[in-house]
Amino acid sequence: MKIAFLTPEYPHPKTGSSGGIGTSIKNLAKGLLQEGCQVRVLVYGQKEEGVFDDNGITIQQIQNVKFKGLSWYLTRKKLEKIINQLYENKEVDLVEAPDWTGITSFIQPKKCPIVIRLNGSDTYFCHLDHRPVKWNNKFHEKRALQKADALLSVSQFTADLTNKVFGLQKDFTIIPNSIDVDLFDGDNDNSNDMNTILYFGSLIRKKGLLELPLIFNEVVQKNPNAQLILIGRDVPDVVSGNASTWAMMQKLFTQEALNKVTYLGSVPYQEIKAHIKAASLCVFPTFAEALPVSWIEAMALQKTVVASNIGWANEVIADGVEGFLVHPTHHQQYAERILELLENPKWQADFGLAARKKVLEKFSIQIVAQQSLSFYNKVIQSK
Repeated sequence: MKIAFLTPEYPHPKTGSSGGIGTSIKNLAKGLLQEGCQVRVLVYGQKEEGVFDDNGITIQQIQNVKFKGLSWYLTRKKLEKIINQLYENKEVDLVEAPDWTGITSFIQPKKCPIVIRLNGSDTYFCHLDHRPVKWNNKFHEKRALQKADALLSVSQFTADLTNKVFGLQKDFTIIPNSIDVDLFDGDNDNSNDMNTILYFGSLIRKKGLLELPLIFNEVVQKNPNAQLILIGRDVPDVVSGNASTWAMMQKLFTQEALNKVTYLGSVPYQEIKAHIKAASLCVFPTFAEALPVSWIEAMALQKTVVASNIGWANEVIADGVEGFLVHPTHHQQYAERILELLENPKWQADFGLAARKKVLEKFSIQIVAQQSLSFYNKVIQSK
């Protein structure tokens, strides 16, 4: 089978910066290759046209069309033409696209099936953030969902909320995000600092980073040896207009707590894994996700996670089994869960083993690729 992914991002030096969508596509593409598929990634919004190989995955760079007032439409028609040509040349059997900004809203190939996988649309995240959504984004995202040949979602929560915010009653097949478990050695040598708390991900309001200082203040009051390490890109705050979420966070820490915080900024991927392994536990007090890969990566490295209990969370972690789930605004309760784990290495070890077991059984690229391939086969046959 020949699968193509249409995406605005992909993690490779030639294609520019990438977020969660790009990482999810690359993980799934690797799994599909192992199942004998051919995979092509169509990356639009590029500075130049080009095709290159990324360890067996064909990457096609596509420039957007620039024409005042019609760029969005002409770019979609260009993508439609490319998909038609690839299908006619028997280079693709099906195209999968993300829900973000509804790129396929006016892409209607002659025969090639189009599948959309929900990773969280702009409308979805604006709803979770209690922010207004741009009308044009909502229009394109809804139209793309209505026009698709089939629909996937990385979590049941995201599928249900997407139907709600768009006023739809669509059927979604649930297939989660995945990781290459072979890249995450779960062996824990117990040499980690038993007082180190790690957060990795963007420093942004929607991921609970303005709650984390208030949580850590509570932790330090009862455990003065606790340390908090932050890794990730500092993001401007869309609500206040502040250019730095990190600057906002610093004002929320007590001075005692701030002295225990280390912000490392963005670091290479391999270094993040080393920090995860060295930490006692990982924290993710987020308000808005679809199904976070960062949680799965920490779990694969056999780390206990204290995460948000909102929506999608129990589709990743069973509270009290693989970690703890607490609402981000319940600062004292969140801190108490962290303190309990810092004081109990056996809990950390038991939760870590259970977490890795769940990743192996549910979130490995082999399992998710097989589920996706079965779904693609049904779509192609029905088309």
